Amino acid sequence: MTVQRTVLVTGINGSVGGATAQTLLRDGWQVRALARDPKRLMQAWPTEVEWVEGDALDAGTVSKAAQGMRLIVHAVSPPQYRNWRKWAVPMLANAIDASVQAGARLIFPGNVYNYGPDAGGVVREDSPQHPVTRKGAIRVEMEGMLRTAVEERGLRALVVRAGDYFGSTAATSAFAQVILPTKPGAPVRYLGDFEVGHSWAYLPDLAEAITQLAARDEKLHAWETFNFGGHWLPRGVEIAEAVRRATRNPAPVRSFPWLLVRIAAPVYPLARELAEMRYLWQTPLKLDNAKLTALLGTEPHTKLDEAVQTAIAGLKQMVNPK
Repeated sequence: MTVQRTVLVTGINGSVGGATAQTLLRDGWQVRALARDPKRLMQAWPTEVEWVEGDALDAGTVSKAAQGMRLIVHAVSPPQYRNWRKWAVPMLANAIDASVQAGARLIFPGNVYNYGPDAGGVVREDSPQHPVTRKGAIRVEMEGMLRTAVEERGLRALVVRAGDYFGSTAATSAFAQVILPTKPGAPVRYLGDFEVGHSWAYLPDLAEAITQLAARDEKLHAWETFNFGGHWLPRGVEIAEAVRRATRNPAPVRSFPWLLVRIAAPVYPLARELAEMRYLWQTPLKLDNAKLTALLGTEPHTKLDEAVQTAIAGLKQMVNPK
C-alpha cells in the first residue's frame, strides 16, 4: 500500500517555507498551504497547491488545515524580525497540537541562535546550547517544546539547523537587505569581521535536503536533529566578494556601519534586533553535517558563484516582476 505524501506548509510566503514547498511539489508531494491572504499568493504558485485561508495563531484553523497530512513544515515566523515571544511561541504550540492530532511529522527549520560564543568553532547536533540573546533563548525554549511533545505526546519532530539563508525567496535576509547593493555602483557591505568564518545556507539546497529527509521518514527516530552544512566560508567576506563578481561591482567591499546601528537601536526596532545578533558575525560557528551526509550520502550543494548569481536574479525579479 502506497502512503499518500501530503504536506501542510505554514509560511509558504517566507524564505524556507517557499523554497521547501517548491521542492516538495517537484518531488510529487501534495502541498497544502495555510496563509492569511491566499488570493494574493496563489497566482505565483502552480494550481496543484491547495490553499487554506487562516492564521497560524489560530489553533482551530491550524488543526483543521492539518487533517489528513503526513507532514507539516512549520516555517512561519514573526514579521520584521520582532515579537518572537508574542507570536513565534504560540504559533509553534499550535503546530505541535495539530501535528499530534493528525499523526504528522513536524519539520521545524532551526538556526544557530541557540549557540553562544562558547559553542566552539564546530557545532554538532549534540553541542551544548548556551544562548546569549533573547531570540536565542526563545529558540532553545521552542525546541524544548518540541522535545517535550515527543516524549509526552507522541509527536514526531525533525529540526534541520542551518546558517544564514540566501536565495530568491529570502527577501528579508541579511544577504538581500545588507550585503546586496541597493542600486548599481553602490558598495557591497559585509556585516562581520572579514577574516572570521560564517555559515550560509542556499535555500534551494536546504529545501532539497529537507525533502530528502522527508522521503526517509521511516528511517528517522521520533526526535531528530540534523545540521545542514551549506556554504561554510572560512573568510566570511567571501560571500560579499561573490556578490561583487555577480554584479560586476568594481568598488571594494566595505564594512557594515555597526556604530550607526547602535545609535539607532533605541528608536529603530529593526536596528535593535540586528544589534542583538552581532556576535554571530564575530564568532565562527561551522555546522558539522556528518550526520546528514551519513543518511543522505551527500548534501545538496550548489557552487557559491552559481548560487549567488541565481539568488540575485530571483530577488531582482521579486522587486521588478514583468
